[in-house]
Amino acid sequence: MHTSEIVLQTLKEGNAAYVKSGAFAGDISSEKRLALTAGQSPRAVVITCADSRVIPEVIFSCGLGELFTIRIAGNVIDSHQLGSIEYAVSHLKTPLVVILGHTGCGAVQATLHGEADGHIRYIVDTIRKAIGEEKDPRAACHRNVLCAGKEIRAAFSAEEDPLLREEQVACAVYDIETGKVEWLDEDD
Repeated sequence: MHTSEIVLQTLKEGNAAYVKSGAFAGDISSEKRLALTAGQSPRAVVITCADSRVIPEVIFSCGLGELFTIRIAGNVIDSHQLGSIEYAVSHLKTPLVVILGHTGCGAVQATLHGEADGHIRYIVDTIRKAIGEEKDPRAACHRNVLCAGKEIRAAFSAEEDPLLREEQVACAVYDIETGKVEWLDEDD
């Protein structure tokens, strides 16, 4: 089994390889698909935006079955995402949870501009709580990701039996222009 530290290092190396080569390097072979019919054992859970420019398997140079990906506009957290995280961590024994925001996020931009029609308002309201009065798009993106990380830690931090330890949750922002992933410190 991979420890969260080893998995995090592997993701960092995968992103560096992607940025350097600009190509997808994950295993998507028919042999891999066949092997996965017996079950999955992903290295990491990645909660990210539904934006079509943000593809975790490509960004981290991962193949089929390596990431348990949860996608939702603005990478916001609610009970549905928490249930998916719990399944991956408790049943699939996935050792690392990554919250991956990205530059140019339409949900964050909609929040900054006060645009919230229809069902989009639920996402914008959640992001607004996370970013507060922040007006800078990059800083707002960072705040949104860090807030999601805190929500996940709080949801699974029962002192008597924590499902996730502090080091098992990592926060990051993908730069859609450079392809680089910036890993955030909770104190940012």
